[in-house]
Amino acid sequence: MSGTARAGAPRDAATHDARAATTMTPQPFIYLASQSPRRAQLLDQIGVRHRLLPAEPDEDAEALEAVRPGESPGAYVQRVTALKLDAAVQRHRRQGLDAAPILCADTTVALGRTILGKPADEADARRMLGRLSGTTHRVLTAVALQHGTQRHAALQVSRVRFAMLADAEVDAYAASGEPMGKAGAYAIQGRAGAFVEHIAGSHSGIMGLPLHETARLLRQAGFTT
Repeated sequence: MSGTARAGAPRDAATHDARAATTMTPQPFIYLASQSPRRAQLLDQIGVRHRLLPAEPDEDAEALEAVRPGESPGAYVQRVTALKLDAAVQRHRRQGLDAAPILCADTTVALGRTILGKPADEADARRMLGRLSGTTHRVLTAVALQHGTQRHAALQVSRVRFAMLADAEVDAYAASGEPMGKAGAYAIQGRAGAFVEHIAGSHSGIMGLPLHETARLLRQAGFTT
């Protein structure tokens, strides 16, 4: 019996080593440079493993979102996304983190050439929602991915038509708190979904991360889930 045990030992050791090697093999992931739970959920939806790389307390993320005079919505959202990705790359370097692609996105709402950003307060949210009532507006989401020295970027534009909103609907929604922190003062995945008559484009893009474009950028960077 002792001879049988000795014969089996090398096989057991080899099996253990193989399992250990499999366990220790780093699995592919990306960094998500965003604090948006919606973007994290959307990455989960398509099976992309990710780690958060949010802005540090001393970073002024709001300053990056300032609109330049005469800037078009498309130019604006792509410029802001690029600046946020620049900041994320520097943050990644400062923190000495493991190498992996870094993903960043930004979303804005535009009525014509007018950019509707995040409302300053409830009154501002009511003002924005009043302007969107009964109109078709654009939701633009820019995505950028840094992989080593390479950068890949895309812009997704959707058109959303709101029904005519009664003053009571606008007041109730603004008072709910949901518009705060949202471009255009609404979240399509929330209560404002009831306002939408028609969408032409990407529902995930309106939420904040267009999945088709994001998956394409990841493939361009050689990332596989």
